[in-house]
Amino acid sequence: MVNKIIDKVPRAKILVVDDEKSTVDALRISLESDSYEVVEARTGEGAIHKALGETVDLILLDIMLPDMTGYEICNKLRKNPSTKSVPIIMLTGMSGMSDKMAGLDLGADDYITKPFDLNELKAKIRIALLRSISHD
Repeated sequence: MVNKIIDKVPRAKILVVDDEKSTVDALRISLESDSYEVVEARTGEGAIHKALGETVDLILLDIMLPDMTGYEICNKLRKNPSTKSVPIIMLTGMSGMSDKMAGLDLGADDYITKPFDLNELKAKIRIALLRSISHD
């Protein structure tokens, strides 16, 4: 069953937004091994620039960035017609219920706290991509 789902997911471009190089590098290696294309940003401004300047299929978004929060980024991307429907999964160390609710209320599609299970993250990526395909 899982293989049938994986086969239906296109090889998407994922924007990884995190200021921690080790997190970005680990995600890049893992996602590229599943044939995803990975682009990265280490700041909020960089994330917005890449999301608007490239066609990305999904965004993994940290909340704590040096220049703005992931909440601000999510809010800006949801208000922009070209990025309003791109799936956003918040991937962050902020684990409080109010943090999760804030992210989801701003339009994030999912919220995963660090440390995270890589297989669970990949499953949530596949689900988010499949949902976005079915809405196109």
